[in-house]
Amino acid sequence: MFDNLKKAFSNVSTGFSEKDLNEKDIEDVLFELEINLLESDVATEVIDSIKDSLKEKIIGSRVEKKNIQNFVKQSLIEYISETFDNAGHVDLIDRINQKKDSNEPFIVVFVGINGTGKTTSLAKVANLLKNEKFSLAIAAADTYRAGAIEQLREHTNRLNLKIIAQNYGSDPAAVAKDAVLYAKSHKVDCVLVDTAGRMQTSSNLMEQIEKITKVVKPDMKIFVGDSLAGNDTVNQAREFHNHVKFDCSILTKSDADARGGAALSIVKVTSSPIIYVGVGQEYDDIVKFDKPEPESEPEPQQPEPEPEPEPEPQQPQQPEPESGDSDDPFDGIETDDINDYADMYDVPPPETDDEAKKLATKIKKWIQDGRPKP
Repeated sequence: MFDNLKKAFSNVSTGFSEKDLNEKDIEDVLFELEINLLESDVATEVIDSIKDSLKEKIIGSRVEKKNIQNFVKQSLIEYISETFDNAGHVDLIDRINQKKDSNEPFIVVFVGINGTGKTTSLAKVANLLKNEKFSLAIAAADTYRAGAIEQLREHTNRLNLKIIAQNYGSDPAAVAKDAVLYAKSHKVDCVLVDTAGRMQTSSNLMEQIEKITKVVKPDMKIFVGDSLAGNDTVNQAREFHNHVKFDCSILTKSDADARGGAALSIVKVTSSPIIYVGVGQEYDDIVKFDKPEPESEPEPQQPEPEPEPEPEPQQPQQPEPESGDSDDPFDGIETDDINDYADMYDVPPPETDDEAKKLATKIKKWIQDGRPKP
């Protein structure tokens, strides 16, 4: 999702590393960064903020040229990480669990423009909560778009959930209120409210959503935006946030988005986190959003020490066979063989130990050769 954004940051850091860091060079490279970020769907005001932050760090710091590339890359990573961290964290399931003890339903209102996947995202969240064993009621408060109620009813039928609906043209706030009353009387854990989604410039639409929030006092308002709509999604998020101050966002079609600029821009513009992203058409195709983490430099591989050879098991030493006279060089030679050899070769008896050893060796060799005659 953030491939193009990472590429843009890599390009600008390379540009710095190849230039002398005077004022003009910084402006030239930041202009190149601006082009890359625009192509990655980053909002103009966010680009200006990135450029100002980066320029302040570079001009105010003393960095050797050989370290510039890593310095710029790290500065950009820190900017993104701080942006997502400053937006905070919202855990939908944890908040529902916290309110269960009050025996009041947890109310979630979904806002966004038609065509962004708002109703489908609501159904995905409903499926997720159902799998977490929460009971649910769905309010069909989009009473203006043709087919909106039927679309939501199809989802609730597939998921076997309760839907609260009225006729087209009914007051959306009244539909939402009915759903909340139903949830209270039936001890339902959570109410999900679908709303109309005409263009964000429609003052009537914004007034209706504001009315819904005043009537049902939702615990959470979620903006649903299209990852592929780029800056238009950012403009939608800004307008909705100005009117209803939503708590968090869901981005749809994220599996087809390799740019990531919309996510960064929405978080920066609204100071609210993204909690889920849609990654497909099925009900299970929704995952928690995780901010992009910096790619750590691989540590140099240290050669692994060769394993020390295991000591071979020592064989118990076998005692040498004891003989009657282990110092006798003729030990093991028959007396007849000694006499026969001495007679055949006319050998006198040995007078010293060395002579005895030599004679014993000759006799053994003679026996091995088959006792040949001279």
